Parts: sequence; structure tokens; C-alpha cells
Amino acid sequence: MKLFSKYISKYLLSFIVLIFVLVVLDVAAFALTFYNAVSRNFGTASPQNTLKEVAESSSAGGIADEAARMLISNSLWAMYLNAEGSCNWTVNLPEEIPTEYTIQDIALFSKGYLKDYPVFVWGDESGLLVIGYPKNSYMKVTSNYYPMDVLRKIPLFFLGILVFDLLVLFLAYSHSKAQILSNTEPIISSIAALSEGKCISLDLNGELSEIADSINRASNIINRQNTARANWISGVSHDIRTPLSMIMGYAERIVNDRDAGSQIKKQAVIISRQSIKIKELVQDLNLVSKLEYEMQPLQKNNIRISRLLRSYAIDLINSGLPEIYSLEVVISPDSENSMIECDKKLITRAVNNLVQNSIHSNPKGCTIILALQVTEKTLCLTVQDNGVGISAEKLEELKNKPHYMESTDDRLDLRHGLGLLLVRQIIEAHHGTIEVQSKPQEGYKTNIYFAVR
Repeated sequence: MKLFSKYISKYLLSFIVLIFVLVVLDVAAFALTFYNAVSRNFGTASPQNTLKEVAESSSAGGIADEAARMLISNSLWAMYLNAEGSCNWTVNLPEEIPTEYTIQDIALFSKGYLKDYPVFVWGDESGLLVIGYPKNSYMKVTSNYYPMDVLRKIPLFFLGILVFDLLVLFLAYSHSKAQILSNTEPIISSIAALSEGKCISLDLNGELSEIADSINRASNIINRQNTARANWISGVSHDIRTPLSMIMGYAERIVNDRDAGSQIKKQAVIISRQSIKIKELVQDLNLVSKLEYEMQPLQKNNIRISRLLRSYAIDLINSGLPEIYSLEVVISPDSENSMIECDKKLITRAVNNLVQNSIHSNPKGCTIILALQVTEKTLCLTVQDNGVGISAEKLEELKNKPHYMESTDDRLDLRHGLGLLLVRQIIEAHHGTIEVQSKPQEGYKTNIYFAVR
């Protein structure tokens, strides 16, 4: 946890530094953008300095030629009002500007505008110097003034800065996200693989290497535990064969012993049947364990499934299928020659488990159908019966409730048979999928899908 915190803190610190750099850049951009405007309007060329310069170069009697040329070149105008409010002289005066003023007129425009022209005034003992700037060049508020070109640019400036900052932050976010995902995706994938009980080997360098080492150690521990579990099951399966064979042998001898009573023979038959069930259970347990831990080598060959089903059906009938059960094999013409690469023994085992499930679930008999059909690039193998079926609740439980071999929670009642678990593992080992359908009194149906070439 500390390693992840340190890793994330690094990226947070990078973002903080980036934001600080952006603020510095924004201030620098503001200074560069508005330097000329600020220096022009509040520096030596400001209206107040211009007014002072013109006032020093003029009087009630007139204005110096140089000052007049400077006003004209900058599109400015000027006039000098005497004590009576009349103009002594003007320079570049617009036609709409009057040349006669009352005291009230002078009071109104002296701090603001004259006919929408921003004006600046300079008073001396003889009169009042008035300099006018072009319309919309300045906005005057009370005793201060603001250049209009600056005010117009400020919203655009801040909008541009905002867009730039957001773009930089987005690019930084995208880069950081890609970097984090690139570094953490192998870890997440490895954890997901560990949750499925798979053995992994993670190779990472840099800041997350310690986490990779921890995951690898956990994987090794899980792998050793799984191997020990599989070996234990395999060992028990092997060790139980001899005493089980002896039990089955003695039971058979009792059944065939002429001197044994009928009651004893019945009990011996029960012992024999239950021993066969134990033998099958041990075989299933061993095979499930090997498939689960990928210790069962698959002997794959190109197999024609139609031939496999017919061969299995013949063997089942020849082994003595009770008369209360009937077996049908339905092969569609387009699937007759369909072949898949598979382990023939395991696929046969899966089909047999499903058939035996139908037999055990319907002690009063039923019809069992083995069907094969192909749709587009999918081969569907179906095992179904017309027996008692199961309820929707039981079907949902069968699909979703884990087997006890797949769960670590020993408090749950998970001890349903190994048969369906074994079927599912065999099909998954062949990259197929399985679908179960059933309704009460409408039979039980299992569809197995394989991809065909």
C-alpha cells in the first residue's frame, strides 16, 4: 500500500509543479501581451504625459508647431478655452465639437467625455487646455481612465490562457493516465490471474518492482499449494484403489457364493454398486483436480464427432442399458462430417457423465437423445432427456452455485456431484461453452458448443 501511495504521490506532485509552472507562464504571457499597451497608456506616452507636454508647448496665444504635428500624427485634437469659455485656438478640431462653452459645459466634460470623445484638461491662469482622443479609445471612470484596446483584449486573453491551460492539463492527464495504466495493467492482470488460481510470473522494473516481487511470491505459494492439493488427491485416488478392489472382489464372491443367504447376497450387491460409485467418484475427483490445475495432458486429434457419438451409443447399449431407458442418436446431414480437434476420451467422458446424469435423475425411465448439428461456424452437441427435469430455482442454483472444490467457504452447502463440474472443465479445456436448459416434467437438456474450422 505504501508503494502505491508513493507512486501516486509522485504523479500528484508532478501535477502541482505543472500548475505552478502554468501560473508563472500565465503571468509572463500577461506581461508580454500587455506590455506595449500599458507602457503606451500609462508610461511616457500616456494621456497625462501628452497633456503635460502639450501644455508646456502652448499658451493662450497659440501652440508650438512641433506639438501640433505630434497631436495630428496621433489623431488627437486640442483647443484652448479662455475664461469666457471661447476658443483662443484649435488643432485638428472635429466639426462636431463646439467652440463656445459655459461653465456648466466645462464642468461636465472636464472629467469625462465631450461628444463621446475622451478628453483630458490642463488648467492655467489664462484658461483651459483640452486634448481629445478618438472615440472608443479610452473608458474614463470617475477620476481614472482605461485604454479601450486593453479592455477589449482582456477577455480574449483570459479565454486564450484558459484554453491553453486546460489543453496542457489535459495532455498531462492523458500522459499520466497512459503511464499509470501501462505500469499497473500487468499488476492488475496478474492479480486477476491469481484470483483464478493461475500461476504467473511478473517482471517489472522501477518503482513497482517490489509489488511485482510480492505478487510473484504469492503466485509461487499458491502454485505450491495447488500442486500439493493435486498431488494429495492423486495419491489418495491411487491408494484407495487396492482396498476398493478388494471390497468389490469380496462382494462379487459373496454374490456368486451358492451357500450365501439371499439377504446377504442383496447386501453384497449393494456393497458392489456403492463401491462402483466410489470408484467413479475417485476417478472424477482425480480428473477434475488435474483439469483444474492444468496437469491433465490433452491427447488432441481431429475427431469426427458423429462417429464418436455413434460409437458411444453402441458401447452404452452393449454394456446393458436397462430397458426402461431408450437411446436415440440424431445427426443432421450438414454435421455428419464435422470435425474438431479434441481429446476423444475426455469428450466421451463428458457425454457419458451427462447421460448418466439423465439415468440417475430418472429412475422410472426416460428417452435420452444424443444430437449433433452445425450452425454457421459452431458445432452443437446436445444431450437431452424427456424426464422429470428440474425447477427454475434448482437450475439457477446449478448454474451459479460453486462446487465445493471451487470454493474456500466451508460454511456453504456446496456438495453437489462432480459430474457436471467435470463436464464443464472438459469443455472449457477444449475452448467450448456449455448451456443447460430444463423445466419440471419437460426433461433436461445440455448444449455443448464448439468452434469448427
